[in-house]
Amino acid sequence: MTSPDQNTPQHPLQHAPRRPLTVGFDLDMTLVDSRPGIAAAFRVLSAETGVPIDVDLVVNRLGPPLETELAHWFPADRVPAAADRYRQLYPDHAIAPSTALPGARESVAAVQALGGRAIVVTAKFATHAKLHLAHVGIEPDTVAGWLWAEAKGEALREHGAQVYVGDHTGDVRGARVAGALSVAVTTGPCDAAELRTAGADVVLADLTGFPAWLAAFEADRAA
Repeated sequence: MTSPDQNTPQHPLQHAPRRPLTVGFDLDMTLVDSRPGIAAAFRVLSAETGVPIDVDLVVNRLGPPLETELAHWFPADRVPAAADRYRQLYPDHAIAPSTALPGARESVAAVQALGGRAIVVTAKFATHAKLHLAHVGIEPDTVAGWLWAEAKGEALREHGAQVYVGDHTGDVRGARVAGALSVAVTTGPCDAAELRTAGADVVLADLTGFPAWLAAFEADRAA
């Protein structure tokens, strides 16, 4: 019997037991450019509270939970109330200005066209995530919200995801916890070097190249 060539590169999941295809996606700056909407909601929050907030800075470091961002602007004892008010403002101010990123609709559809499940796992409040997805016409199979970094991995593992697609080093960490392949896009605050250093298995400029990558990945799994 011939043994495999030890020097032959192998796909990271090539020898894993074959399971139904499940792909997880982050939301903000992976599927949806939510910067205009988030900026609008923060401007209203700033005007109402009288607390100066550098909105441009906020939208250029999206990824971590809302409370983490608010802690840069509000004293600790005011963060919970500020978070509650922001979430109240969000549906009226943040959904309409936001748009789907290039390739987002096609990437979710590509998973489903292969008979797989596309799930969204995000740090955003799930209700708001669903509003964004409905607004831009993206229909995942399920949405898990209020999860960040390693906590995303728990949801991904629960759903049996083989791949997690995100734009932040926190997304890479979540994929690692789940034992999923990390596909990173550079449409968010982290550049390609940061994402590779964090351990991303695949780095794409944006999601326009994802359907072709996914087709090759699924062909490898079927081989």
